Amino acid sequence: MESFKQELYENGYFRQEELVFWDCGPDQRARVAALLSRLGAFAGYDYDARGLTHEVLWANREVFLLSRAAMKIHDCPRARDLLDITTWEAGTRAAHMRRYYEMKDQAGRPRVSAKTDWILVDPVTRKILRPSAFTAKPLASSDRPLDCPEPRKIALPTGDRESLGTRTVRWSDLDGNGHLFSGNYGDIVWDALPEDLQPLTPREFHINYSREAVLGDTLKLEGRRSGEGYFVEGLGPRGVCFTALCVF
Repeated sequence: MESFKQELYENGYFRQEELVFWDCGPDQRARVAALLSRLGAFAGYDYDARGLTHEVLWANREVFLLSRAAMKIHDCPRARDLLDITTWEAGTRAAHMRRYYEMKDQAGRPRVSAKTDWILVDPVTRKILRPSAFTAKPLASSDRPLDCPEPRKIALPTGDRESLGTRTVRWSDLDGNGHLFSGNYGDIVWDALPEDLQPLTPREFHINYSREAVLGDTLKLEGRRSGEGYFVEGLGPRGVCFTALCVF
């Protein structure tokens, strides 16, 4: 992916990127997985630009894991669209650190907005740390408005569930930490959706990352329709791995 320009500012990071065919489905609209992949990537770009690389954070035993995400698709980006993507920290809420994102086209129109919750973890002990334990830099806040729902706990509604098959974590699913990459969950969800929903572009997408999945783990996928949309849950060998909600 070609980078056109980038900028670091006091509480945020800006980068301009072009969507390529790999980012899109057969309708040449961006896949949810491609949009999700920007969330982790741009958080990393922001901290890298401040000298807080993955290696530095690991050495400090303070790393971030994505816990929840909520995304609103105002107008789904398409192949060859040039997007201005901005991210900034938005304070804390209980044990979560919050980060927001906005993707705009060259006319300044919002195409995708996202809000995320992250947890701070000691990578050695896997212990969850309070935001106040973060020593690498002060966590910033912002009152900048964003047209996007809040991340929240997602649970399948009560009642019968549809069996959506299984999905084994493959080598190509892994990220640099050796876990199932957060963006790839979007493709897992879409591959499991009922056929009538797969061609549709969601208005919103919500996901909870509950437990990490590693190479060889087999996820049992279950789904349920409701008035809100379609829920998908992945059950791994250690319990619920993720729960997602697609709002059409």
